[in-house]
Amino acid sequence: MFAINGYLILVLVVAAYGLAVYGLYRAGFIGADRSLSLLGPALMIKTRRGRAALDRWGRFRRFWSAAGDFGILLAAVSMVAMIGLLLLDAYVSLSLSAAQAPTPQEALGLPGINPIIPIGYGIVALVVGIVLHELMHGVLARSQKVGVKSLGILWCVVPIGAFVEQDDEEMQRASRRSRDRIAAAGILANFVLAAVFFLLLAALLNGGIAPNAPGVGVVQVVAHSPAANASLAPGDIITAVNGTPITSTLEFENLLAASYPHEVVTVGFYSNAAGRVVTERVPLAQNPTNATRGFLGVAVNYLTPAQLKATLVSPLTSAATPEAGLVNWLVLPLATLEPVAAPTTGFFHLTGIWASTDPGSFWIGANLLYWLSWMNLLLGASNALPLIPLDGGLLVRDYAAALMGRLRKGWSTARLDDFGGRVAVTASLVVVLLIVWQFIVPRLG
Repeated sequence: MFAINGYLILVLVVAAYGLAVYGLYRAGFIGADRSLSLLGPALMIKTRRGRAALDRWGRFRRFWSAAGDFGILLAAVSMVAMIGLLLLDAYVSLSLSAAQAPTPQEALGLPGINPIIPIGYGIVALVVGIVLHELMHGVLARSQKVGVKSLGILWCVVPIGAFVEQDDEEMQRASRRSRDRIAAAGILANFVLAAVFFLLLAALLNGGIAPNAPGVGVVQVVAHSPAANASLAPGDIITAVNGTPITSTLEFENLLAASYPHEVVTVGFYSNAAGRVVTERVPLAQNPTNATRGFLGVAVNYLTPAQLKATLVSPLTSAATPEAGLVNWLVLPLATLEPVAAPTTGFFHLTGIWASTDPGSFWIGANLLYWLSWMNLLLGASNALPLIPLDGGLLVRDYAAALMGRLRKGWSTARLDDFGGRVAVTASLVVVLLIVWQFIVPRLG
């Protein structure tokens, strides 16, 4: 009896999807003039329903034009930031070994493939982000008097996405500013959604949770270690060592670094089992990696429970600098602190109006809000890359044409568009090179 691993399941699902699509095509259900058509490997399920709603929402032309202009600026800033990040990654990769190099899966922001994105929360967040991204394209298109031929579901096994099919001829006849407003609309939508879901998460956690005690959170206890003998358990919080309050992971590590084997230390900790802070005298063992140091036998989070809450609620003020706090918020999945799950949930108790709520349900809702924010931020930033066919690829073409139009007054519109297209293709090749660089270069040494 063999075990069915994830790759085999994926192959079987893709094969079944391919056979189903082929069968529909042979039966005449798939075609350019049908409700079902293909966009590469993706199955487009089209409908004309919903176009009236886009017309109603898009009739506020002045508002949407202003929003689109802001989206153009936001996309330009994001594009520069993403290129800068790719250049930094390329530079860092020069000093990485093959073992330290990222894997191709880490370059794909797809739940279940990227190891840091949980499949459940990730799929829900990705679908929400894509659907509203495309919906905003449709609203902006109608506000700019560009027709929408259809809208619907885009299915390529998993996840399910969405699309808005604009009238290509009207899009080409539209002014450059109108086209750019439409292209930037999806990026704007994702960033706005990221901010909205972040604010909802911050509001939920700010008055909804409190650390059980000040100190560092225990995430692992070595079996038969001094900590285990003292009844320390994952989810407990170490509050003091030898009477010295612990306020950071660094303080805790420094105290242990100054200890020696068989030293008896007094450890104060909040015990979830006891529901209170207890104090135990603990004889340290010999550290297995340094014979001159004492060994307690615990692993703690790099963020204390108080710091974790502050990072989730107000990252720009949670660390020494706003940049550090923002980085902490972004890398919580890498640090296995998001989704927040046991034993980390054991560091907190629910307060206020949430005090009587089931903790499991509460944390599911909180984690979902985090991933809705995180995935929308990822979608907005990724789509700002100057890479065809992403929104950023369309925008960089018009950015280049507009700039050259100022420098070369005598150039025709056709020549400017041709120049913009060449710039977009070049930028796309550079982006692909920078992405591939960080995977290949470390493995060449």
